Amino acid sequence: MSLKKEIQGVVVQKAGDKTATVLVERKVMHPRYRKFVKRFKKYLVHDEKNQTAPGDTVVAVECRPLSKRKSFRLKAVVATGVE
Repeated sequence: MSLKKEIQGVVVQKAGDKTATVLVERKVMHPRYRKFVKRFKKYLVHDEKNQTAPGDTVVAVECRPLSKRKSFRLKAVVATGVE
């Protein structure tokens, strides 16, 4: 039994129909300078109902590959961008 990977990040753009680009930020310690630095990665997330907008914070869960670069689907919208 393998657990599905979950990511949380900010929607930076709507990439076509039913797809959102999510920017995930993580902090890692630099091996030499022993300082935390930010690392970023973008994921394509499947948004079936087109409910996300740029600026929203979302949680996505891993799924089977839906296209060449898209293997996550939207789980929940944590916060909206305009409040």
